[in-house]
Amino acid sequence: MALKQYLTQKTEQRLSPQQIQLMKLLQVPTLELDQRIKQELEENPALEEGADEEDDFQEESEFEEENEDEFDLSDYFDEDVADYKTQANNKSKDDEERVIPLSGEQSFQEKLNEQLHLLILNDKQFIIADLLIGNLDESGYLGREINAIVDDLAFSLNIDSNETEIEAVLFAIQSLDPAGIGARNLRECLLIQINRRQDNSINRARAKIILEDFFEGFTKKHYDKIAKKLAISDEELKGAINEILKLNPKPGGSMKDSAKNYQQIIPDFLLIENEGELELTLNSRNAPELKISKEYETMLRAYSEGAKTSKSDKQAVTFVKHKVDSAMWFIDAIKQRQQTLLLTMTAILRYQERFFLSGDETKLRPMILKDIAEIISLDISTISRVANSKYIQTTFGVFPLKYFFSESLSTDSGEEVSTREVKQILLNAIENEDKRNPLPDEKLMAVLNDKGYNIARRTVAKYREQLNLPVARMRKKL
Repeated sequence: MALKQYLTQKTEQRLSPQQIQLMKLLQVPTLELDQRIKQELEENPALEEGADEEDDFQEESEFEEENEDEFDLSDYFDEDVADYKTQANNKSKDDEERVIPLSGEQSFQEKLNEQLHLLILNDKQFIIADLLIGNLDESGYLGREINAIVDDLAFSLNIDSNETEIEAVLFAIQSLDPAGIGARNLRECLLIQINRRQDNSINRARAKIILEDFFEGFTKKHYDKIAKKLAISDEELKGAINEILKLNPKPGGSMKDSAKNYQQIIPDFLLIENEGELELTLNSRNAPELKISKEYETMLRAYSEGAKTSKSDKQAVTFVKHKVDSAMWFIDAIKQRQQTLLLTMTAILRYQERFFLSGDETKLRPMILKDIAEIISLDISTISRVANSKYIQTTFGVFPLKYFFSESLSTDSGEEVSTREVKQILLNAIENEDKRNPLPDEKLMAVLNDKGYNIARRTVAKYREQLNLPVARMRKKL
C-alpha cells in the first residue's frame, strides 16, 4: 500500500499564554500572589514596582519596515496601564507594616538529643540512644521492635548488642521530657506519664490501676464493668478517668506542632457591616503597585525616533519589545484577577446574604459552583479556581470560600435546604445529648425526621463522620 500525503484543515480551541497565566493567578491565594509577583519582578527587567509618574510623552511617529512585523509603540504607553494600581493607597508612607508568616522551632528529636547529655551513658549507650531517638515516629513512639534495633546496630554500625542493653537505654530515654516519649504503645505512654504524677491522690492511684489492669475496657468505654470490678462509685471512677484524660497520648506530637512551619492565612476579601449594609473589599496588601520600566520605555522611544542600523540593534529592540509585552500582560492579568475575584465574591455575598448579616450557619442556602457561574456568566472551572484556597474575613470570623458551597436537601414541605444546615442541627443534637447515654445514629435520624428532614440512617452516619464525631459508644462520658 503506497503512502500518501493529505492536506486537512480542522478547528481547534487553544488557550493563549495570557489566558493560561490568568488561570494560574486565579488559583493562588494572596500570600502566594505576593511571591509570584516578586518572581516576575526578578525575571522581567521591564516590570518595576511602584506608582507610575505622570507622562506627557506624545507618540509622534510610527515605525514601519518591509518584511517585518509591524507594531504601534503607542500601545506601550497607554495611560490605562500607567494609571492602574494593584494596591489601594489608603495608608501613609510613614506606616510600617511587617508580616512574618513563617515560624519554626527545634524538632522533638533535637530536643531529646540535647537532654541526652544529662544522662550518665557510655559511648556505646550514646550511639544506641541516638539510633532509638532517630526511630521515634511523629507521635514520639518507638514503632520498631527491639530485635530490629539490635540488627540495625550490627549491620549498619558494626556494634554488637542485645535486647537487654537496648531496653535499658530505652528506659533512660523514657525518663526525658516530654513524659511518655519513647513508649512502644499507648498503654506504656500513658503509664509513664501517670507514674510521674503519682502523689497522695487517690484518683491518680486508681488511674494507674485502670491503665495497668483494665486498659482494654477503658479504651472501649466499658465504665460500668470497671466500676464494678474496682468496687467504686461512678463519681469515683469519673475522678480517675479525668486524670487519664489529662495525659497526652501523643507526646511527640505536641513538640512537633511547635516545630512546624505555620503559614499565616491572609484573607483575600474583607467584609464589614455598615449600618445594615455589607461592604466588600479586596485585600490588596500583598499586590504592590506595578509599572513599566521607564528605561525600557525610553529605549522604545529612541528606536521609534531613530533609524534601524545593525542586526544587533534589531535583536535588541525585539528583546525590549518582548519584555514590555510580557510586563503589560502580567499587569493586565493581575487586574483581571482582581476583577474576577471581586465579581465572584460579590455573587456569593448576594446569594448568601442572610448568613453574612447574621452569622447563623443555618441561614446558608444550598449553593454549588454552577449557581455562581450562571449568575456572573463565567465557566464553572473559573469559579472553582477562585474558590480554591481563598478566604474572607467577616465580623464572625475568617472563612474559606469553599465553606459557603454545599449540596441541597429537600424537607417534608418540599423546601430545599443546605446540607450544612442539617449538619449543624445534627451537631447541636450531639452536643446537647445526655453523655451518659449518647444518641445512636437511629435516634439522631429520628430527631432530624421530626424536624422535617427526611434522611436515612446511613446518611446520618456519613454526616457524623464528616463532622469528625465518633459513634455513640465512644461519646459516652461519666
